[in-house]
Amino acid sequence: MKITKAVIPAAGLGTRVLPATKAMPKEMIPIVDKPAIQYIVEEAVAAGITDILIITNRGKGVIEDHFDHSVSLEYVLKKAGKTAQLDSIKDIHKMANIHYIRQIETKGLGHAVSKAKTFVGDEPFLVMYGDDVILGDIPASKELIDAYGTFGKGVLGIKPVSKEAIKKYSSLKIENIKDNVYKCTDMVEKPQTDEEILSLYSILGRCVLPPEIFDILEHTAPGAGGEIQLTDAMKELAQTVGMTAVEFSGKRYDMGNKLGILQANIDVGMKHPETAEGLKDYIKALAEQL
Repeated sequence: MKITKAVIPAAGLGTRVLPATKAMPKEMIPIVDKPAIQYIVEEAVAAGITDILIITNRGKGVIEDHFDHSVSLEYVLKKAGKTAQLDSIKDIHKMANIHYIRQIETKGLGHAVSKAKTFVGDEPFLVMYGDDVILGDIPASKELIDAYGTFGKGVLGIKPVSKEAIKKYSSLKIENIKDNVYKCTDMVEKPQTDEEILSLYSILGRCVLPPEIFDILEHTAPGAGGEIQLTDAMKELAQTVGMTAVEFSGKRYDMGNKLGILQANIDVGMKHPETAEGLKDYIKALAEQL
């Protein structure tokens, strides 16, 4: 079955990057000249997604405004002859059919995804964490969707992390199938002891899930942090029917982390036609002072 729907949970409070996120959603933090969530939507579209549900909460209406049609702004830019700026915004509202729903209470990622049941229906769907921007030659979402088409099971987007970092993420029990594709049969959310660590591979920002996940989420009890964890629901899938895991080829940036935001801006800025030359010169000069 072709996957055409994506869910982007974007209801988090962004506490790790306060005070910037006191009034601005972390999903709107810019990477050079585009907000983080636009990169995520562009990735989805490049992977063949046509319908997107963004899960928000109070104070995140600016996300909806960003993907809306700004007639007045386009008129001003056109009248002023600012063609480049006009071209950068005029098709944002046409990228996909974007829908919104609010997560009234922030009870965890699993709870947020459960809000998408009516939107998804009986189809497999893509989940793209609102914190994570992944940039590369091949859209990470496409790599996962292709794996679903091959193996017919839920797919996890994974990368290895350090032993120190694994305690902040999830740890997976995996077995290599071929190349960058693995079979996943178990997982632990935020392992706190060495005994709980199954491997240093973790789910980072992307997964493809079958519609059965909604029935599982209905009986998933609160886990780490007292929240309903999506990992706990996916664990049931992994332990019963199994899941596929793909080590995606792109580079992931944690936009809920101050260092991740800086890294994304530097890497993108060094490739952006308007900033590349000046930024490279600045970094070279700065390096001499370190």
